[in-house]
Amino acid sequence: MRKLSFILILVALLVAILPTTAQEATPEAAMGLPDFIQHTACEVDLTGETIPIYHLGDLSGSYAFITQPLLAGLADAIAYYNAHGGVCGAQLVSNEGEHYRDTGGARDQAQAAYDAFSSLDDKPDLLVLYASPDAELLRSQVAEDEIPVLISAGSVPGLYGEDAATPGWIYASNPLYADQLGAFCNYVSENPDRFPANPTIGYISWPGAFGEAAYTPETISYCASKGVTIVDTPEYFLPTATDITTNVQNLLDAGANILYTNSLASGPVIVAKTVVDLGVEDEVVLAGVNWALDTSVGLLSRTALGSDGLPAVNGIIGSLPFRWWSERDQPGIALINEQADANQRRPQDRNIAYLLGWGIVDTYAEIYAQTVNRVGSLDAVTGADIKETIDSMDYSPLGLYHFNYQGGATRALPDNRIAMMAFLNATGDGPATSGDDAMTVDLPDGTKAFIPILIPLTDFAPAPDLRPGGADVPAS
Repeated sequence: MRKLSFILILVALLVAILPTTAQEATPEAAMGLPDFIQHTACEVDLTGETIPIYHLGDLSGSYAFITQPLLAGLADAIAYYNAHGGVCGAQLVSNEGEHYRDTGGARDQAQAAYDAFSSLDDKPDLLVLYASPDAELLRSQVAEDEIPVLISAGSVPGLYGEDAATPGWIYASNPLYADQLGAFCNYVSENPDRFPANPTIGYISWPGAFGEAAYTPETISYCASKGVTIVDTPEYFLPTATDITTNVQNLLDAGANILYTNSLASGPVIVAKTVVDLGVEDEVVLAGVNWALDTSVGLLSRTALGSDGLPAVNGIIGSLPFRWWSERDQPGIALINEQADANQRRPQDRNIAYLLGWGIVDTYAEIYAQTVNRVGSLDAVTGADIKETIDSMDYSPLGLYHFNYQGGATRALPDNRIAMMAFLNATGDGPATSGDDAMTVDLPDGTKAFIPILIPLTDFAPAPDLRPGGADVPAS
């Protein structure tokens, strides 16, 4: 199986949870970046200057399993790029407290962090956010302050405003969550043998901007046009919930045979566990947003097993809109694997956010190279200049995804593919068929870790445009 030519590097690192260390610069640092990283040639020497990466978001609350590895990815990528010439000679920097803050997922803390950064004498030219609620909170403020934002989340109000038709200053690297659900419905309609007859989706997720983002009239009508029904009433549960039996049963009673979740970390795990506890795992397909396929989901499910002895999330299907750790034939993925090994990154660090940390740093390098070339100096760069660059840029950061916002017409990258989570077998050459066939590693807490792997099921293709009034929304 060509897609299974991978063994996720967790295999080696799960044997011992090693501490993280920063990569040290080496004498060969001046050699520059590898040839496959094709940045715009620098016309201005920025040696002796610094480029800060400002970011804020939840690093200790419900999103921590996802966002903590972002810090590791940023740190490793910054160290690597600085050791190989920086950005036209300038050094990248991102220091806790000075350039990034943990909001704990609290709205008031997000506002306080943004107020602190935006009121600096030298306010950020560019900002990184983590989550849809922060994008929705700060959307109008960053536009007023002319600070463009990079984010991996994709709610319609955060990117296009309440009217869903006003592209703002926030740019997402993922397809809109509504578009991801539409892409999943495409896959269901094109692969009826993989799904129950009369496919019916029960939407079950966390409340709030992120969790509710994919359940829209447009996705409901689009999926219906593909022969996939979405149950009229979604079910929402708090990230702290420990029993969602009633939520799941309500959807099953309404006819759902597919459960789709727009949650992350523990969210997909408790949905999967509940399906197992209700004895319907052979009747219900699990699916979700791209975050539902994250490494954290596979690791958190190690104590929530199905009847086959594998983690209950085995077989969950969702979006994979970027290259993954296992695709080592891609030079960027090979480099990231190499650097994660060199920095002794833990299994739980090797997730989506760690990859995105590298993508962010590489994107900063290209954005600043183009912008400084155009305006003449780093001091002359403004947020408006950065936005102009982002709107016109056509670039692939380390080959992870394709950065192109169609001349400023869009705010979410459209490319997506569908993938499935599985777990490595004991021989390391394919997916396990049962707990007895799985590769496991004893952990210090007495549990056994199963090795999550992702199997792409489709090639990259644009997700449908399901914004209100979007090109792929069916006519009323």
